[in-house]
Amino acid sequence: MTALTSVLEVAAGFLGLLLVAEFVARWALGRRAYYVWSPGVRMRLHPDPEIFPELERVVRFEVNSDGERGDEAPRSKRGVYRILVAGGSAVEGYLLDQPTNWPAVAQRLLNCPDVLRSLKARRVHVGNIGKSGVGSAELVTIFQRILPRYGHLDAVVVLTGVGDVVQWLEAGAPPTMERPARTADVFGCHPEKVFGWRPRTLALAELWRAWRRRVLRRVRVETRSARWIGRARAMRAAAPDVRTSVPDPSTLLDHFEKNLRQALEYARGYADRVVVARQPWFDGPYTDEQLRHLWHGAVGKAHKETVKTYYAAEIVAGMMALIDKRAARVADAVGVEQLDLMPLVECTLKNYYDFCHFTPAGALAVAQAVAAAIIG
Repeated sequence: MTALTSVLEVAAGFLGLLLVAEFVARWALGRRAYYVWSPGVRMRLHPDPEIFPELERVVRFEVNSDGERGDEAPRSKRGVYRILVAGGSAVEGYLLDQPTNWPAVAQRLLNCPDVLRSLKARRVHVGNIGKSGVGSAELVTIFQRILPRYGHLDAVVVLTGVGDVVQWLEAGAPPTMERPARTADVFGCHPEKVFGWRPRTLALAELWRAWRRRVLRRVRVETRSARWIGRARAMRAAAPDVRTSVPDPSTLLDHFEKNLRQALEYARGYADRVVVARQPWFDGPYTDEQLRHLWHGAVGKAHKETVKTYYAAEIVAGMMALIDKRAARVADAVGVEQLDLMPLVECTLKNYYDFCHFTPAGALAVAQAVAAAIIG
C-alpha cells in the first residue's frame, strides 16, 4: 500500500504541475501580440507544373520574427527606411518564390547605393503582411491590431480591391455587405485563441508548435500546391449558369470606400508616407486561351466547393474598374500618394497567371513601379 500510495502521490503531483503549466501557458498566450503570419513559419511549395507552367518549380515562403514574409528587419532602427506592404493575395504572392515576389524585388531595388543616398538611409526593409482573403474590412482590423506594435514606419503601401469584389460575388452580390472578420481568418498568431483539453488543443501544445517554428525552424513541404485552381478554372469553363449582369454595386463600393478610408487614415498615424498602389487586374477583351486561365467570379467558394454559377469575366473586370475609381477618390480625399498600376502591368499571360495574381514578370513590373514611387 505504501508503494502504491507513493506512486499515486507522484502521479498526482505530476498532473498538478502539468495543470499549473497549462494555466500559465494560457495566461502567457493570452497576452501575445497579433501577427498576420505566425513568426518563424517556413514552407516549401511546389506549384503543380501542369496547372502553372509559367511559375517557378520551388517556392520558398518564410516569415520573420515580426510576422512578415521577408527578411529579418535590422535590430538597430538607426538609418533603416522601413516599409510595410499590406493587402490580399496579390501582395502575399503565395505561389511566387521569396525573392521573386514584388515586395522582395522592391526591397532589392531600393537598396541600391544611389537610392539609399536619396532616401538618406543605410538600408531599406520591406515587410510583407499580405494574406489571401483580406479585403478592405480585414485590412482595417489588421492595421488596428498590428501598427501600434511598429510604433513608426517610413512608409505603408496598400494594394487592395479584388478581395472585396470576390467576397461580394461569392455571396451572390447581396444588398448588404457586413461580414464580421474572424480573428483566426486574419491572424496566424493572436491572443484570442480558444484552448481545449485535448492534446492538440492545449496551450502547451501551442507553445511547442511556436518553439518548433522559431527555434527549430521546421519546414513544411507542400507538393502540387494550389492544385484547386485547376479545378476552379474547369468549373468556370463548364459552368451552366454564367451571369452577364450584376445588381447595383453601390453596397460593395460604399463598403470598400468606407473601410479603405479608415485604413488609410489609421496608417497615416503611424507612417510618414502612405501609398495606395491601386490594384491592377487582367482586363479584357479576352482570347480563349486567356479565359482558360481565369477562375474568379464564382457564386460560392471555388477553392473548397463545387460551384455552378459564375459571373462573366467581363463583369468581374467591370467591378474592378469601379473599385479602382473609388480607390483613387479615397486616396485623394485622405491626402495620400497613389500609384496607378494598370498601365504599368500589361494585360497578358506573361504578367498574370489568372485574373489578379502575378507571374514573376508581372511581379517585377509591380516592384519597379512601387520602388519608383518610393524614390519619388
